[in-house]
Formats: sequence, C-alpha cells, structure tokens
Amino acid sequence: MIELEQVRARIEDLGIHQGAAALDACLERATLEQPTYIGFLNDLLGQEITQRQQRNLEVRTKLANLPYRKKFDEFDFSFQPSIDERLIRELATMSFATRTENILFLGPPGVGKSHLSVALAMEAITHGLSVYFVTLSHLIEDLRKAHEENRLDKQLRVYTRPKLLLIDEVGYLPMDRVAANLFFQVISARYERGSIIMTSNKNFGEWGELIGDSILATAILDRLLHHAHIVNIRGNSYRLREKMKSGAYGMPKSVDQ
Repeated sequence: MIELEQVRARIEDLGIHQGAAALDACLERATLEQPTYIGFLNDLLGQEITQRQQRNLEVRTKLANLPYRKKFDEFDFSFQPSIDERLIRELATMSFATRTENILFLGPPGVGKSHLSVALAMEAITHGLSVYFVTLSHLIEDLRKAHEENRLDKQLRVYTRPKLLLIDEVGYLPMDRVAANLFFQVISARYERGSIIMTSNKNFGEWGELIGDSILATAILDRLLHHAHIVNIRGNSYRLREKMKSGAYGMPKSVDQ
C-alpha cells in the first residue's frame, strides 16, 4: 500500500491528476483482465487525456458566450419541413468554416434560427474551432462604448479573432448611422477571414430600411452573401406549438382577414 501511494503521488507530481484518481480503478481492471504493461499504461493515460479533453471543451464552450446549449438531436426537423436537413447536416461538418463561408438563417421569431445556430456553434467547438456568440444589440452597444472611449480597434478584435462569429437577432431594432457603421466594420473585417452565422427576421430587401442607408446595406450584404449559405425558414413558432396543438393559441389573423 505504501508503494501504491508513492506511485500515486509521483503521478500527481507529473500533473496527471485524473490518472492518479483513476489508478485504483485501472489496477482493478488490470487484475481482472490481465492486460500487458503497455495496455495498463495506455488505460491509465487514456483516463487523463479524456478528462483533459472534456475540461478543454467545457472551457471553450464557456468562452463562446453561448446563451444556452443546444444540439441537433433536440431539433424537430419534421416540424419545420422548409429546412433542408441534409444541408444542415453538411454544414455541421464545419467544411463551410474551413472555406470561410457564412450562414444566414432567415425567418420569423421562434422558428428555430437561434437553436440551429447554437447547435452549429457546439459542433464547431467540438471540432476545435474558436467561437463567439453575441446579439446584434449587445455588439453595437459594446462597440459604441469602445468608440466613445477611444479603444474601438482593441474591442473589434473580440469579434474578428474567433474562427466563427454568431450574430443573433438582426432586424429587431433599427440602426442609427453610428451603429450601422460599426456593424459594417465587423462584417468588413471578417470578410474572407472568418465565418459568420447570422439570424434575422428581415428579408434582404428590408435591410436598407433597417440600417438606414441603402448603400451601406448593399455593402454589408455584398460581403455577407458573397460566400454564403442562406436558410430561409418558413413555419410556425416552436415556442407556441404545444399551445397550438391544444387549441389554446391561434395564429394571428392578417389585417385583411
């Protein structure tokens, strides 16, 4: 037992903390399975590597600033038949990110745009890509404050450094001239350097009004759409589907109905 504790202490001294914690379990398996010395060592080090990978994944997920964690197996593609599931699965391979292409999810509130964006972000993280999530309103507020404090160049790097940037909720609030120019700077700085996933409830024809400058809107869309996958979701809200099933909620009628 003294020798066992000495071995455990030496493993700890080498920084193999999970291996030290798993030593008893590895010895127990070795007694039952009688592996080779190499097999035993491989088992012990495998415990450490697995733990480090999980810890690294957790840290990178937290740094991504995701509002929640979602995966594709939680998304009901049958509820949104307008979505090409095969395309989404292809995008999940992250080949679009290696080609610095963008993804734009368009559609009304509640149809799953943010869910799919976050699920793609989770896949990107498991592929070892750096990811950052931000709503458009927070991005503008953050950069406006940095601009006022003469540190805009430094703060822009928060949004230009990650391999994949998610910008959520584009279109809910109109932009003034300063906001539109800050938005343009982010898009321009990432053009053909890093991928963007963006969600919007506005079609592209409405972006001139949203941004308040049709020429600037054209310049932004030109860079976004040059290398882009557009997913236009036409369907009902996930958030209301259970109430709709029970008859407790009906879709709003249009003005001419």
